[in-house]
Amino acid sequence: MLIAHFIFGIFGNITALTLFLAPLITFWTIIKNKSTEQFSGFPYVSTLLNCLLSAWYGLPFVSPNNLLVSTVNGTGAAIELCYVIVFLFYIRDKKYRVKIFGLLVIVLKFFALVALVSLLALHGHARKLFCGFAAAIFSICMYASPLSIMRTVIKTKSVKYMPFFLSLCVFLCGTSWFIFGLLGKDPFLAVPNGVGSALGAMQLILYAVYKDWKKKDSNTWSPPVQEEGKAGADHMNAMEMGSYGQTEAHNPSGKYVNGF
Repeated sequence: MLIAHFIFGIFGNITALTLFLAPLITFWTIIKNKSTEQFSGFPYVSTLLNCLLSAWYGLPFVSPNNLLVSTVNGTGAAIELCYVIVFLFYIRDKKYRVKIFGLLVIVLKFFALVALVSLLALHGHARKLFCGFAAAIFSICMYASPLSIMRTVIKTKSVKYMPFFLSLCVFLCGTSWFIFGLLGKDPFLAVPNGVGSALGAMQLILYAVYKDWKKKDSNTWSPPVQEEGKAGADHMNAMEMGSYGQTEAHNPSGKYVNGF
């Protein structure tokens, strides 16, 4: 049992790291163009919070036998912080820079509050419950963020905004940590990642259904004129929700979050 627990933890680390590194193409574009253009910075800040909370939960004095959770999320937090710093450096809109910086400050203060409360006011099982609920809630929210993209896929009958590789990684990552949580009898890992695994499976099913769908007039969907504004709003909302919002402005598929 311990060996299986360790193996699924290692596999979860590998798949999670793949997801953390997915936005590198986006940031290469940002650095090359010396501008964030229409990219959203919100997903990186929100993913940073998720990684910090999950890394804290995995520490031995919070929850025993979950050190692998801390290793990958600690690495993820460092990567996300680098993304945020680069993003802030290349934002041309001063108001948007202030907004993203403000969100970063809020995230760091919130994490500091959770850490201090858990250290100074709580002990033993109460500390695990407090940190576990905080990490699980944000993990579920981040895993659920691609729902807007899945809606777009169904509506447009096109998977152009939902790459197969990233959908597969989300499924494998969620499944790995779900089994890791089950083997470790830890509901704060099993539940959110079970949700992530199910949503990843749904994405793969949608991909299988719509990957070869052909429109009568053309292979590429374009919204009717009267719905152009709404389509653009849906697009930007999807970008700002998290998981799929981190590759390119014209393609809101990219970084999947990790709720381990």
